Amino acid sequence: MDPFEPLDHQLERVAEMGFDYADVTDNHPGGLLGREFGFSATVSLDDNPAAVSEQFERHGLTVTSVCAHANLLDPAAPSRYGTDEIMKAIRLADGMGVDHVITTEGDPTTEWGEALSREEQLFTTAEKLYEPVRLADALDVELLIETHGAVTDPIDGMEALLERLEYPDTVGISLDTGNAWLGGADPAEFARTFDDRIKHVHWKDIPEDWADQRGEIYGCGMSPIPLGEGVVDIDGVYDALEGRVEYTTLEIAGDDNLAASREYLRALGAE
Repeated sequence: MDPFEPLDHQLERVAEMGFDYADVTDNHPGGLLGREFGFSATVSLDDNPAAVSEQFERHGLTVTSVCAHANLLDPAAPSRYGTDEIMKAIRLADGMGVDHVITTEGDPTTEWGEALSREEQLFTTAEKLYEPVRLADALDVELLIETHGAVTDPIDGMEALLERLEYPDTVGISLDTGNAWLGGADPAEFARTFDDRIKHVHWKDIPEDWADQRGEIYGCGMSPIPLGEGVVDIDGVYDALEGRVEYTTLEIAGDDNLAASREYLRALGAE
């Protein structure tokens, strides 16, 4: 929420705004200089799970998911967040008693990744998720695939990936409303199509002047506007889910926008 501040500061800010739940978001394997010297709000995937839980609990916050957004379309490399990190995130979540780990394929950054055909994109994404899915199933953790890429934003792409991964009781969906819209999907139709496979929602609205980027970019980190002021059918998504999703996350930039978005969801009936 505030740049160059440690995790404790960010969690304190979340609690001060009246929120009861938060996610483990930015994370990494091993150590990180920025964290050690107090200017990076991150969790190490190699942390003691009990210590991470205790850090959130000190601020009265319950962890609802561990983020493991990855780069699955480029070749595997030690410098890329991929299969190893996702598996560590699953073990961290299991140790914390957290049910959901959220991952996605992301955007390619190499010429090799950018040149993949649709079938090749699907294959390399599924191949890199094969062992994480098996581990999640063994540990009774749900691995949720988020809409955040050329494979996962389109409805038919997500359908093909879920079919390839199998394990319907272990593999679910985290619907990011803004990302799905940017990728060209109708988020409300997405919610109706996948129904109870959706276990988490990242709420975003998208400004109208981003329309010319639709289908050209896949995902954004934060929405710059509050819910209800953009082009995403937030009401339609909420109605389609009919209260089946226990936890959701506001990915909204700015304190005022966050507060307005929370009130918007409450007006729809959210707790």
